[in-house]
Amino acid sequence: MLLFLLLLASTGKCQVQQVTGQLKNGSCACEVNTNMWLFPAAKYEVTLLQVESCEDNLKSLQEQVHLSNQRLPEIHAVVDNITQRLEPYQYLNYKGLYSPLSLRQLGEELSKLETDIISISIQVNNAETTKLSKEVHKLQRDVGMMHMANSINMKTVKERLRYLKNSVESCLSIPRDFKGQHRYCLKGLLSNISVPVTTKISPYGKNIITGSWGQQALMDREGLKNSFWIQPLLHSHISGNVLRMYESYEDFMASAHHKDVVLAPSNTHTNAVEGPSAVLYGEALYYHCYSSADICRYDLNNKAVTRVELPRIGKDYRKFPYCYFDCLANSDVDVEADETGLWAIYATVASHGNIVVSKISWDNEAETLNVTQTWETKLFKKAATNAFMVCGVLYATRYLDDSNEEVFYAFDTATGKEDNTLALRLEKISKGVASLSYNPITKKLYMFNDGYLLAYKAEF
Repeated sequence: MLLFLLLLASTGKCQVQQVTGQLKNGSCACEVNTNMWLFPAAKYEVTLLQVESCEDNLKSLQEQVHLSNQRLPEIHAVVDNITQRLEPYQYLNYKGLYSPLSLRQLGEELSKLETDIISISIQVNNAETTKLSKEVHKLQRDVGMMHMANSINMKTVKERLRYLKNSVESCLSIPRDFKGQHRYCLKGLLSNISVPVTTKISPYGKNIITGSWGQQALMDREGLKNSFWIQPLLHSHISGNVLRMYESYEDFMASAHHKDVVLAPSNTHTNAVEGPSAVLYGEALYYHCYSSADICRYDLNNKAVTRVELPRIGKDYRKFPYCYFDCLANSDVDVEADETGLWAIYATVASHGNIVVSKISWDNEAETLNVTQTWETKLFKKAATNAFMVCGVLYATRYLDDSNEEVFYAFDTATGKEDNTLALRLEKISKGVASLSYNPITKKLYMFNDGYLLAYKAEF
């Protein structure tokens, strides 16, 4: 018996078959199975179908990739554009400045964008489309919340605003050993505010709910130091042209022996007082001039009015009143006095509505009123109910409830540092606070509170 090895070569492969043969009649006889070298037609047909299917799938994938490469950058650009446009609304959402019409337009664009992304996701469902879909859903949720904030009850909106303001991470605090740059300044920040030490109904009655009042604020005027004054806003609670003065505390408390000074021919004259903004400083009354971006100085001796325009406020002088919960009409510009002199508190579009503080000075020789220096803070003016100055430090208040205000913020003009961790309460009789001013002579705060005149001791 002979053993033969048949080696057959095929394209790219070699196959070996072992065959047993027998010697017959001088010849080797063996049986060889040739079926294994037959062409696999059935397998070939199956493979051919798979190749054709693969080509179809590949073509579909190529079309999807082309669509993805073409549309996804466009959608990215639209999302980025809408995100950038939405950011100012997110910032102004709880400040009362956004436009519902603009939000509706954004919502419509986002809905259309969502439809496009869903259409693409059906064909190209990958991480990129999922990310885009999540971004659009987030933007839609933000816009929806803004719309809802305009329709839910006001108390919820108020609480949300308070929460946001209180949750802001505190800036660098003013050093507790801060000393003012003026010889009259005390050490440190305000540490406490007393209960009201003076409580009186305005001589104009409780129907006149806005105005300013206090005592002479210039230390060098000894003869006028005990004089009290009231400047009521008799025209629609927004403007006035009369200053009422009392020579003593007794006359003031009895509402007797007063002297009325007419500041302008009418309540709407250009020299009239706009908003609860006045302060008696020396022999002049300083206040916000009616229907302008100017500060006025009315000289009590010669009855002359001198003006100076506040920097960068322009025609936007009625855009940023004190608000917090309820906006106080025409309280956009506030004139204050402290140990260092006169100040103007306001906000501008350029400062994004944040409080701006300007130093005001009177040049007696040139008889001109000047703005000598200006500071910008990080406090949105409409998030405060009022503000005042002490030793060059700005203090701001906010509403707690109908019986309490809170001093919550301070800005030091000497260092530029801020502190929003304060929590000094002021008791009040009624909800509205028209004006709140500090007097550097008496170290008291004077509040015009819905027709009530309140005074507090400031403690350091």
